[in-house]
Amino acid sequence: MSRYMRLFRGCALIATVLATAPLAAKDGSFTIAVIPDTQNYVDYTHQTAEGFPFDARDMFMQQLQYVADNVESAGGDIAFVTALGDVWQHQTIAMDPDHAKRGFKRAANPMLDAHFAPTEKVKSVEMPAARSGYMLLAGKVPFSVVPGNHDYDAMWTDSKFPPAAKFDPKDMASLGMLHPGGLNNFRSVFGDQSPFFKGQPWYVASHDGGADSAQIFTAGGYRFLHIGLQFDAPNASLEWAASIVKKYPGLPTIVTMHDYMDKEARRIPNPMIDGHAADPQDNSPQMIWDKFISRHDQIFLVLCGHEHGQAVRTDTNSFGHKVHQVLADYQDRGQTAKDAGVKSEWPVGIGDGWLRLMTFDMAAPVPTIKVRTYSTHYKSLSVDTADYAAWYKQQEKPQLSDADFHGEDDFSLELTDFRQRFPQKAHAVR
Repeated sequence: MSRYMRLFRGCALIATVLATAPLAAKDGSFTIAVIPDTQNYVDYTHQTAEGFPFDARDMFMQQLQYVADNVESAGGDIAFVTALGDVWQHQTIAMDPDHAKRGFKRAANPMLDAHFAPTEKVKSVEMPAARSGYMLLAGKVPFSVVPGNHDYDAMWTDSKFPPAAKFDPKDMASLGMLHPGGLNNFRSVFGDQSPFFKGQPWYVASHDGGADSAQIFTAGGYRFLHIGLQFDAPNASLEWAASIVKKYPGLPTIVTMHDYMDKEARRIPNPMIDGHAADPQDNSPQMIWDKFISRHDQIFLVLCGHEHGQAVRTDTNSFGHKVHQVLADYQDRGQTAKDAGVKSEWPVGIGDGWLRLMTFDMAAPVPTIKVRTYSTHYKSLSVDTADYAAWYKQQEKPQLSDADFHGEDDFSLELTDFRQRFPQKAHAVR
């Protein structure tokens, strides 16, 4: 038996013990770590081997190490980890065979073709970095990773939506519309047969080889169901997800997907990559709300990335109950590149180590989620970082005051109807 397989068998044993041991709920508080788009950390062009002034993947490893050091099994309070997609940056083929058979065609795109040119460095640099990062979590905590558009095998400009003759900075659609296809790369690292998930008792279901997945974790006296959906999930994914909700009736449910909400809290796609417009088999964010989220009363929280920035909205589902929807994506933040002397016509996004920590207080008179934003690079919360607004506000939300901008990354959500929907006696850990 190889050293690699012995490590994973040991991790699986640890995970089994953790999943079946009684929960030490203490004060009813626990944290979910939310890892936004990490593509720029592992991007092969952001490493010293390509002439970049530092290895950005070190920042990625630092982020995952911080999470690993603070999971419950290590004495911390992180009970679950969810990654929002776009784990890596580049693709390996021009178009996947399925889309080619269905008649999809590429359009030439002078501005984007070089950026999305297939490269084997995805497999030699970016995917190994991603695998190494999540190895730090293996066997220590239940976690989910969903595919973002960059994690697909191919991404091309769709011939039905070619670029305009002249790019208009005020109209991103003038760049043409990208479309992704193929998930062999993603499945090879995060599929349901990967050592991360195969045989883990908390990884309870999967669809499309793990492109969609479900996990159960216990925290704060409750059992929670988490469902991860692929990019612009097609009907088959939504039907599968509905079956999982039915299989685990009454469990408070969190849904993570990559594309769902923009930074103005609108459930609309980015005009540069509108999955439903390019392929009617895929669902738009609003369609996912209408067809799935709003129709299942167990779902109380939705998490997403993809759109650069942050936002939150709360809507009433078909049963009259609240669903909180939260966006976080920090891939455009490039203060670390500026500090290293990188000069570019366009901002060089890295991520600067920022991630979300969502701390649930289930013992409060009204259960709450305290949402904080923390940089593992600067080792500071957003509210405690003096230059936070100066670094990021102009690019992300220039219309806000500094105080309001801070409030976008440090706020609380009141779960006012949680106990009504999920009586603790029915869902407490036994």
